[in-house]
Amino acid sequence: MWDFIQKQVLGMEWLNGAIGAGLARLGLDTASRWGGSVQFFLYDVVKITVLLCTLIFGISYIQSYFPPERSKRILSRFRGVWANIIGALLGTVTPFCSCSSIPLFIGFTSAGLPLGVTFSFLISSPMVDLGSLILLISMFGTKVAVAYVLMGLVVAVLGGALIEKLHMERYVEDFVRNASGAAVDSSGQTPKERLVYARDQVAATFRKVFPYILIGVGIGAIIHNWIPEDWVQMVLGSRNPLGVILAALIGAPMYADIFGTIPVAQALLAKGALLGSVLAFMMAVTTLSLPSLIMLKKVVRPKLLGLFIGICMVGIILVGYFFNAIQDILI
Repeated sequence: MWDFIQKQVLGMEWLNGAIGAGLARLGLDTASRWGGSVQFFLYDVVKITVLLCTLIFGISYIQSYFPPERSKRILSRFRGVWANIIGALLGTVTPFCSCSSIPLFIGFTSAGLPLGVTFSFLISSPMVDLGSLILLISMFGTKVAVAYVLMGLVVAVLGGALIEKLHMERYVEDFVRNASGAAVDSSGQTPKERLVYARDQVAATFRKVFPYILIGVGIGAIIHNWIPEDWVQMVLGSRNPLGVILAALIGAPMYADIFGTIPVAQALLAKGALLGSVLAFMMAVTTLSLPSLIMLKKVVRPKLLGLFIGICMVGIILVGYFFNAIQDILI
């Protein structure tokens, strides 16, 4: 039963067959490079868009019960590593890219929450969320998806805990630490208002993410049908022991939502790239994008920013090598 859900409901393999049949009727040979690229592009764009809109709607409806002010109150009840765990878990239910997470990070920090907790949230929010879990299941299977989310949470919890241990509060800009916002309790929304909120979140997220989906799927289609396997295997396969490091360094400056990076990862994996290298690339793109680092530089000083980058990069690389070591178990 789960195999059917994974392949036909989440993976929408029936859609791939339908698109292939439709293209064949139009006279396009899907076994050719051009035909295969068109089929890959149409299938992934439609599938990701449907899953994205459905998941964001559901997640946003749930999130309407946890507005920022309520999240602050929940987080303030915990101490120590448990606070980091809750902060990281909170990040999984906020379907934001790295840039969108920073305003919430500022709000949590200015509210007086421990700095390590806010950084656990900042790391986990773009790296892992419920939407990415479902999409990863549809493309890579349950084992890979669950392992990816768990390891992302580990990086977020340990990274936040280390920042807390080093007492880096003095490296947060004064305007953030001294800011105070009025708490507005939005917990009294009606079901209709929550549905409207969820609908608006879908529209806003779709407008922001869809260009990256098109770019990501386009790159994936090129890799899948035009790039020789030997090239991919030479750079990101078992032939290159530094493939994980290279993937993380290449991914870090880029800016894309996880929904845009998954098609690229899928194509790389199909061409023989090692799983850990592919996932390291995904984590780096979503967590350490250059625009988000520029935004973060406005609210924290260079020493804390450098520590954040270093923790994330080391964690991502270690996770990548871990996945390479257990790839045969997961796939």
